[in-house]
Amino acid sequence: MHATTLSFRAGDDFAEQTRSLANFMGVKSSDYIRQAVLEKNEQVMAQRIATLSKMLSAEHLGVNESLADSLADGLN
Repeated sequence: MHATTLSFRAGDDFAEQTRSLANFMGVKSSDYIRQAVLEKNEQVMAQRIATLSKMLSAEHLGVNESLADSLADGLN
């Protein structure tokens, strides 16, 4: 795995809280932050999938309704 360094600015309170919680969990602060970002990425992806699924479902329903109206066409 190729590792890339990401950096960001954080306030002293945020940094201290993160270090403290990481220490409490028994992990390095970088691992703690990495896990938090992974969890957030998964949450955002799940929300995106749910949104796209709803959009596709609505589109599919519309197509089905339009086809349902044409099922009897020419069959009488």
